[in-house]
Amino acid sequence: MKQLLLNNNNSVAYDDIDADDVKVYIDGKLHEFNDTTDNRIDYAIATKRKKYSQLLNNQFENLILLTGAGSSIGWGKDGKIGKSMADLWDDAENLLTSDLFSKLLERIGYNETWPDGEIIKNLERVLSLATPAIPFIPKTDIDIEDCVNKIKNFIKNACDLSLPDNAPHTLLLNKVTKRKVTLPRFKLFTLNYDLMFEQAACIGNFVVIDGFSFSKPRTFSGRNFDYDIVSRNQSRVKEEDNFIQKVFHLYKLHGSLNWDRENEKIIQKDDALEPLMIYPHQSKYESSYEAPYFEMMSRFQSNLRRENVFLITVGFSFGDKHIVTAIIEALEQNPSFQLMIINRGIDETNENLKPLIEAAKKYSNISIVAETFEDFAINYPDLKSYNQEDSKQIVINLPNN
Repeated sequence: MKQLLLNNNNSVAYDDIDADDVKVYIDGKLHEFNDTTDNRIDYAIATKRKKYSQLLNNQFENLILLTGAGSSIGWGKDGKIGKSMADLWDDAENLLTSDLFSKLLERIGYNETWPDGEIIKNLERVLSLATPAIPFIPKTDIDIEDCVNKIKNFIKNACDLSLPDNAPHTLLLNKVTKRKVTLPRFKLFTLNYDLMFEQAACIGNFVVIDGFSFSKPRTFSGRNFDYDIVSRNQSRVKEEDNFIQKVFHLYKLHGSLNWDRENEKIIQKDDALEPLMIYPHQSKYESSYEAPYFEMMSRFQSNLRRENVFLITVGFSFGDKHIVTAIIEALEQNPSFQLMIINRGIDETNENLKPLIEAAKKYSNISIVAETFEDFAINYPDLKSYNQEDSKQIVINLPNN
């Protein structure tokens, strides 16, 4: 049985063990096709999308999107694309050489394997074991600090990505920000270091409130998230706020490639030498309570506690303890909180997702959808009633000579 959508009230699944008699189950009941020639799997997928679109068509007071690595994997330009943790493991092994990488795993005691004996490619776990081991293993044996620094620099460079023309990021932003201007701004929280959503916002002519000042140098202060942008020319007569369209909040929970620290201030700059980033390791929970991550995390927690909150997660593995803790608290404490998890598949053997899969079977405020980031962006409902009209742009193509 392959689950496509899981919720206490709505579910879509199919069984294709017999390719000549694919069975589709909608809301737990076997669907009758009455000898039609329709592709049954395609029908199941279309039904899934219709169901989750109906939910997304509602105007939630507080709309939040949380993205993880899944919104970057496979996207990029010139052969440089976002990679999974398994891919980063392979690249780190090539970087250090197989012999040195094997020696590193041996010295830090990394021996995690799958039941078939194949090694589990968990680079986060490697960094978690290697970092505290640096003072205790003599450099005459192996320079663990050098290995860790090389891996971190490699991760930093691997996240320096350019948004390709066919990426779904701008499309999704255009859809999720179509809201009544009287509602709170759409909020995007991301765990990624790359600048893909910033690039998408630039392409789509969005104004991004990201915690940094609009003056140069762009300096971080949490109070910048409390400001908004209104059109005063249209507000003076009625003496009321006239909020402009195409504005959203961006929070980078694990830091960013373009954050740097200068004279005790956090600055946004294109050529950050030592970017402020929480690298993959198990102490991410502790690191998230340092500046500037603490402000981002505090905003995430406080937003989940608001009334009528709808949180959508895309490409998030639910492996980050501090993020999962905040979401679970919202599910348990906020009666108006709703959660939709967009994942490539609904795998009940996934230890991270297993508790949420079980919860989705019991509660109507949790939905899990098997969908890729790209297909989700394409099938997210486009609310025409809240079109964000851009001013007509004049384009003049001058001759090259």
